[in-house]
Amino acid sequence: MSDQLNLTRRVARIVRQALEAGTEVEIDGLGTFRPDKKRGFHFTPQTKPQVFIAYVEEDLDAVLKLFRAFEQNGFRPWLDKMKLMPGQNWPRAIETAIQSSDYFVACFSHRSTCQRGTFHSELRYALACAARVPLDEIFFIPARLDPCVVPGRIARKIQYVDLFPDWNRGVERVLRVIRRQEENRWRKRLPLAG
Repeated sequence: MSDQLNLTRRVARIVRQALEAGTEVEIDGLGTFRPDKKRGFHFTPQTKPQVFIAYVEEDLDAVLKLFRAFEQNGFRPWLDKMKLMPGQNWPRAIETAIQSSDYFVACFSHRSTCQRGTFHSELRYALACAARVPLDEIFFIPARLDPCVVPGRIARKIQYVDLFPDWNRGVERVLRVIRRQEENRWRKRLPLAG
C-alpha cells in the first residue's frame, strides 16, 4: 500500500510542477489539468469516447486523416504517433490504450493484410478485448482503406466499412455507428421511467 501511496504522491508532485510551469497535463482516460491563475488549476474530466486506431506505417497519411475526422467530430482518437512518449514501454502502453478504449478501428489495406508485425498483434489483443464487451455493443470496427481482403476470422463475424472510393461517406458511416452506440450507452444508464 505504501508503494501505491508513494507513486500517487510522485505523480501529484509532477502534475503540480507542470502546472506551476504553465503546462497543461493530460492523464489519459481521466482528463486534463490546466493552469488557472485564480484557483491554481482547472480540471476538465475526459468524457469523449476514446477510439484506438490500428494501422501499418505505410498507411499513416490516410490514418492521420481519419484521426482528424474523429477529433473534429468530438471523439478522442488514440494513435501511437500522437500518444506514445519517448522511453515509454510501448507494447504495454498500446495494450492499455486498447483495453481502455471505447472503440477499436482496424485500418485494413493490401499493405496491412500481408505484413507480419505489431498490427496483427493489436488485432488479436483487440479481439480478445471485444470478447469481454456485451454482445449488443460494438467495439471492433474494421475499416478498409483499399479493396483488400479482410482476414477471414474477422470478416466472417464482423461487418466492415469501406473508406473508398468515397472517403467522406465511409468515415460518416463509422462516425454514425459510434454516435449511435454512445446514445444507446447513455440510454442504458438512465433510470427507468416509472
